[in-house]
Parts: sequence; structure tokens; C-alpha cells
Amino acid sequence: MSLTLRQVPDPVLRAVCKPVDSFGPALRALADGMLAAMYDATGRGLAAPQVGVVKRLFVMDETWKDGAPSPQVFVNPVVTWADERREACEEGCLSIPDTPCLVTRPVAIRLAWQDLDGTAQEAAFDGFAARCIQHERDHLDGILCTDYSA
Repeated sequence: MSLTLRQVPDPVLRAVCKPVDSFGPALRALADGMLAAMYDATGRGLAAPQVGVVKRLFVMDETWKDGAPSPQVFVNPVVTWADERREACEEGCLSIPDTPCLVTRPVAIRLAWQDLDGTAQEAAFDGFAARCIQHERDHLDGILCTDYSA
């Protein structure tokens, strides 16, 4: 599945995504296509609206540039806890090329989500993984990193 990255001002990037309610081969193919598009664009995360799909799904591999790939897929993600400690850091976005944004975010989060089989998952994340998750999850609500620095 070949997917095209959407860039601002494409209106799909401002859409509030619908929950995924159907799990199966089509969802797996979408996730595989998103991972391929993310790696091809040398990104570390990619949300479904960035490829024109208005579903609550994103993919991430925050460490592949430093070693072996470890792709992750998050379906219907919900942040269930956020650390009170915040840190400002520059973020880039594949949908807003060459436009780094200074964004302040919690340094750690707890996330609940479903995997590609629909099985409930939950884990804590910190550091760059927490930042990447928050950035991609924002896309699912039509929020862009430029909204934080505007």
C-alpha cells in the first residue's frame, strides 16, 4: 500500500479522527503502509490523518535511526496520566516540512491503546518516546505542533 504524506494546509490535518472499530487485514495493511511511508520520509512517527485517513491510529519507531527498527502501532490511544513536570523541546513534523516548533509537553505519560488485534494495552513512556506519542496523538484531534508556538 503506497501512501502519500499530506502537508499543511490540507484540511484532513485538522480533522478530529473517528475511533477504529474494525480490526483485521485492512487495518494491518494501513499500519504497514504508514510505517513504510514514515521510514521512507525518515520520520519517527506518523498519524493516520497525515496520509489522509481520519482514524485514531498512529505508528512510531523512535529508535530506528539509532539501531534496529522497533515499530509500534497504537490504535485508539488515550493518555491516562501525564507528569506535572514539563519540558520545552523542538519538534519537527512530516506534514510541516522545515518548520521546527518549540513545544512544552509533559516529560512522562501513561497511555492506553489497542493493538492491531484489538487487544487492550497500557504502558508508561518517558523522554523522547513520550514526546513522540503526544505529538502523534495530537494529530488525531487535528492539533499541529505549530498550534503550540503560535
